[in-house]
Amino acid sequence: MFCLTGVIVLLIAVTVDGRVGDSSSESSYCTETKECFLFDVVCEGDGYEVRHYEAAKWVSTEVESYFMEIATPKAFRKLYKYITGENEAGAKIDMTAPVLIKVNDSASLWQSSVYGLSFLLPSKHQANPPKPTDPSVYLTNTPDMKVYVKSYGGWMFSPVVTSQTDSLKTALNNVQATYETDYHYNVGYNSPLKIVNRHNEAWFIVKGEPVCPKSK
Repeated sequence: MFCLTGVIVLLIAVTVDGRVGDSSSESSYCTETKECFLFDVVCEGDGYEVRHYEAAKWVSTEVESYFMEIATPKAFRKLYKYITGENEAGAKIDMTAPVLIKVNDSASLWQSSVYGLSFLLPSKHQANPPKPTDPSVYLTNTPDMKVYVKSYGGWMFSPVVTSQTDSLKTALNNVQATYETDYHYNVGYNSPLKIVNRHNEAWFIVKGEPVCPKSK
């Protein structure tokens, strides 16, 4: 039993390192943090790519607002307090990339919406992250998943985000792809201090088999 337990712990550690790891090995745009959410490119379509991500743990919170630009800074401050010691262990936790903004696609244009913000936990905290002390901050998981991704530069202002998200939707609908329609993710890799060569993404979760006309 002891040996089996040791093997299981070792496998968990290997899996964690496989999904959250050294940013320098990942890409040219994940450069501001030591660790990044690692992925494999499954295939490429016209105006998007399909990625595979393994399951991972995040720390998250939600803020309701009419505007993403108002909700995101409020949520960011809550999560920043968590990684700078506002947790049960008093632990200082390294920032990682990317930051996920979960957007409710069922909300109408003139209604307020709940925006969910998530920080990826670094590899050393994936197995046993410290619990938040703020009741509005919580630990969550993303499952093993495939994601349709469209990359773009600049700043994540609502008109830009909407345009890029709609562009991805159009590309997916053109090939009759099936994807999660209740929500999507706006994904950012850069701090506010970075002015040029910024990298952002729109994500839709794949349903069924991914559609890749330009499969590798």
